[in-house]
Amino acid sequence: MNRKNIPNLTQGAIQTIINNGLYSDTPTLQVLGYKNLSESSAAGPVRYRVLISDGKFSYGFGMLATQLNHLIDDGKMEANTLIKVNKFIVNKVANKTGASAGTEKRIIILLDLDVLVSGAEVGEKIGNPQPLSETGELTKDDSGGTTNKPFASNTSNNNNKMQHKPVSAPSKGGYGAEKSDVITHPIVSLTPYQNKWTIKARVTNKTDIRTWSNARGDGKLFSLDLMDESGEIRATAFNAECDKFYHMIEQNKVYYISQANLKTANKQFSSIKNDYEMSFNSGTTVVPCHDDTSSIPQITFNFVAINDISNVEKDAIIDVIGVAKSASDVSTIMSKTTSKELKKREVHLVDSTNTEVTLTLWGKQGEDFDVGSQPIVAVKGARVSDFGGRSLGTISGTSLLVNPDMPEAHKLRGWYDNYGSSAQTSSISSGRGAGGSGGSGAYKTFAEAKEQTQHAVEKPEYYSVKAMVSMINKEKALYMACASDDCNKKVVDLNNGLYRCEKCNRESQNFKWRLMLSVNLADATEQCWVTCFQETGETLLGLSADELGRMKDEDADGYQKAFDDATFKCYIFRLRAKMDSYNDEQRLKTNVYELREINYKDYNERLLKEIKEMEQAGY
Repeated sequence: MNRKNIPNLTQGAIQTIINNGLYSDTPTLQVLGYKNLSESSAAGPVRYRVLISDGKFSYGFGMLATQLNHLIDDGKMEANTLIKVNKFIVNKVANKTGASAGTEKRIIILLDLDVLVSGAEVGEKIGNPQPLSETGELTKDDSGGTTNKPFASNTSNNNNKMQHKPVSAPSKGGYGAEKSDVITHPIVSLTPYQNKWTIKARVTNKTDIRTWSNARGDGKLFSLDLMDESGEIRATAFNAECDKFYHMIEQNKVYYISQANLKTANKQFSSIKNDYEMSFNSGTTVVPCHDDTSSIPQITFNFVAINDISNVEKDAIIDVIGVAKSASDVSTIMSKTTSKELKKREVHLVDSTNTEVTLTLWGKQGEDFDVGSQPIVAVKGARVSDFGGRSLGTISGTSLLVNPDMPEAHKLRGWYDNYGSSAQTSSISSGRGAGGSGGSGAYKTFAEAKEQTQHAVEKPEYYSVKAMVSMINKEKALYMACASDDCNKKVVDLNNGLYRCEKCNRESQNFKWRLMLSVNLADATEQCWVTCFQETGETLLGLSADELGRMKDEDADGYQKAFDDATFKCYIFRLRAKMDSYNDEQRLKTNVYELREINYKDYNERLLKEIKEMEQAGY
């Protein structure tokens, strides 16, 4: 062994860590061996127990976090390897059997480390470390000091299984009685192979209740993200547990949680970095924690600057922070998969890179959002889309913090109030000329759109335009539709008080009015006939389809006036254009995807920016 290349071990560090659970530095330790605790398990990641030494003491109750398993699997952490421990926690569990019953076993879980020198290069055990017992006391080592007895024991021995003091039986409300002496497990140590455990965790995100209906029946669920100092995990409550826990659990509060099912995580629906996820069951207990919770971290972010989002891959999950410079009104679209109406609001975020991005908020999150004071918005877990150049959308696990108390937010507020509100910005969500399916925010004239979409047979073209309503065809603006909530097909009046829907194959005494407006829009270059369906038609006319239907039958003058009042007004229209075949002829079919009142401040800023870009390009 060449001692010149071998760093000194941090002698005494292990005993300090065991006794205090704290260590102010990053100790250098030696790995004397490891043991696979999951050799008999056919599924899920393995767990490794490691025998560690600081040169003065050795300890057989080290545990490697699963995210570090690759170090052993790849042969980078063989026996005698030197490591620098960057992050760890000490988990105290109760010994309930044998001579150690009633004492606390202390497990050092290695969360983050660097390999300093390989075991092959070191070649031997450094020093003559004395083994410490599971409680941190010196113990006689039957094998000559090279290992600890608990480390070498059989994994099926109950003494090796992590256990804890049970919380009280749950009360009728689903909470157990609070106990301040509960011994907890770190989230990172949880596996499906543990029968009993309790975690102390903060709820960093809680979703709305979602429902589903299929051939197997109806159901409901909500999810929450839990965090402690070791990591995060996603938990989901279904049906009865959804009803039981939804109103009990509050975001940002800390709880003791035990007796839930653990299974391999489906990473498709979560950005949480954990191999497992939790599912509440009838035996799950949730206990509010009123003790000191300062050690449980708040929600953490890894922010991506808005101007860097263009370089992020589609569907990536990222964190972002920005000023909500403006927002659209809440609009409604029809889901293609469920045929249900979805509420959404588009928020335009800007940061100190003078770059904007569009964030789409769905459901209640969008309905409740208030852009009035141009708040700072921190978003954890937004999905990157190529819809509109580059844009962001919320998913079920997205957390949204408005005016959070964090340094990044305070710095951004100072920038915006002093400089940013008057600065020229560029948008990665609505740049001119963004074509194809991603051009939802691109501003064009009708002449430009007509030229660019005349060959767009395969994919629709989305674009925005400032235009005036010059004419509305009121003759076929309304039709009688099936009264079923999930069906909008036209019904046939049987002239006997019944209306027949061919799609549903049934007759009913009722129907509902639906709008399908044919509208002529005009800008300075061209005019275009477009179609407004129910939601956009009601926005344009300022009346519901039912109100118009009654006016058509009872108030002909009022019906005419509703259409007259809607003409010669200007809006920002977002349109969907596609070449369509009708009677063997190709024609451009354009539908109104959204319309909104003109914010002339934003509109003029966009024009000034485009003029500047054209000037720089030499036009």
